[in-house]
Amino acid sequence: MASGDIPVERVAENDHAFAIRDINPRAPVHDLIIPREHIADAREIEAGHAETLAGLFTLAGEVGRAEGVHESGYRLAFNVGDAAGMTIHHLHLHLVGGRQLGHEG
Repeated sequence: MASGDIPVERVAENDHAFAIRDINPRAPVHDLIIPREHIADAREIEAGHAETLAGLFTLAGEVGRAEGVHESGYRLAFNVGDAAGMTIHHLHLHLVGGRQLGHEG
């Protein structure tokens, strides 16, 4: 997706990440914020990834505003490993909102 080999409609992007809509949304707003740099999952994050992560979270804020959930609130979540439901082994941040969210886990 990052290279363009798999065509996806991008909601937003910056130098470090891009955002797409989740194909199986759990709420009215459910986007994935995906870093351009390959990081398998959050267990592999190192200090050298600081700039990439800053870009990831900055883009998440922009997507929250663009999707109209900035003021009402939204959830940001990483799935880490198979037991957490991770199906794509490339770090990605879920942005979920647009309705009252309950407790998870």
